[in-house]
Amino acid sequence: MSGVSPTETLDPARVRELFDLRSSYNAFMGGGYQEDPYPTWHRLREEAAVHPGVVHTLTGYDGQAFFAGLPFEDRPHFSAFSYAACDAAYRDAEVFASATEPVDPNVGSPNPLNSMLSMGGTRHRQYRALVQPSFVPNKAQWWIRNWIEQTVHLLIDNVVDQGRAELNVDFCAAIPVLTITGSFGVPVDQALDIRAALSQPDKIVGMIKPIVAARRESPQDDLISILVEAELADEHGVTQRLTDAEIYSFVLLLLSAGSGTTWKQMGITLTALLQRPDVLRAVSEDRALLAPAIEEALRWTPTDPMFSRYTTRDVDFYGVHIPEGSVLHLCLGAANRDPARWDRPDDYDITRTRRPSFAFGGGVHVCLGMHVARAEMRVGISALLDRLPNLRLDPDAEAPRFVGMYERGATEIPVVFG
Repeated sequence: MSGVSPTETLDPARVRELFDLRSSYNAFMGGGYQEDPYPTWHRLREEAAVHPGVVHTLTGYDGQAFFAGLPFEDRPHFSAFSYAACDAAYRDAEVFASATEPVDPNVGSPNPLNSMLSMGGTRHRQYRALVQPSFVPNKAQWWIRNWIEQTVHLLIDNVVDQGRAELNVDFCAAIPVLTITGSFGVPVDQALDIRAALSQPDKIVGMIKPIVAARRESPQDDLISILVEAELADEHGVTQRLTDAEIYSFVLLLLSAGSGTTWKQMGITLTALLQRPDVLRAVSEDRALLAPAIEEALRWTPTDPMFSRYTTRDVDFYGVHIPEGSVLHLCLGAANRDPARWDRPDDYDITRTRRPSFAFGGGVHVCLGMHVARAEMRVGISALLDRLPNLRLDPDAEAPRFVGMYERGATEIPVVFG
């Protein structure tokens, strides 16, 4: 069995230190934003599908906010707010590219942006095809069995006898990191060291390097082994194994893309349910309702409500002329509540007819790990309902609320149970 051993324990104090909630809302992502952006996004979408400008400025937030694309201050910026406009941009990756120029993981230092996240065309398809089989829905049980279930119960063990907990940090925060690092073959104590070094790619590479070397010698049932055995064909059809640099960039991409987002999305889902005791009760009594509850939370309040694309040529797009080289910001949060696609879009309604949303992006770059994220949320929330009877918000504590601009999430989620 890979991943977390049932005999291992997590130090709750270190978990709280490493997953400090306030510092997790990055100031450069608009972490200081405290308002509800959706009324403004509704107004903007009603006025026009696409506006000149960037999302946070158009929303009225004048605080610090920095996102992929915004460093290009000399370029024209536009923002799309309707579902149809975001969908059209995602479907046309040739005009609306995911990066300003091609990347090569073997050139420069390994980092999340120097990976398939910023690739396009054939190169992106080749890299994605190597790892896609490990992230398809029917592979979810591999993740659940080896890493997710054990991690979830390890965290619940820390609070089950206390009668109360703060679930955003004490529970949601560590699950994605421990799942991902577990799939790398990293033990729990070192996994927390990796969390502490998230802003230091070189340090993380130093921790992963001996694992990659060991898996090249003796593969195991984990993700690093899959990567070291994968073969990539070049333009001449010659196949070769991934280089260490390519593996390191992929590792860093998974850590950066999966750890904070799934943490916050699970917190959003839990908050939505806890704020609606009748819905929480229905889900607890019928676990078949948990999947639609998660999907509705993903639509209703996605943790990443904006992504950016780069125009490769002049284009007239939904009544706006966008010059070549411009940045188009896709406000997925607004698109996910477009009344042209959903009735009563501001309502959190787990019984609504399910339609695909942009919670995990769209097009060829739709989130690789979305099925793993869904599995983490499903297993995690179900385990809470199993092991913490009569789970409810703490009436004596401040109620959770949603904050952040380009990275939305809940504040503390204080609960009592038993």
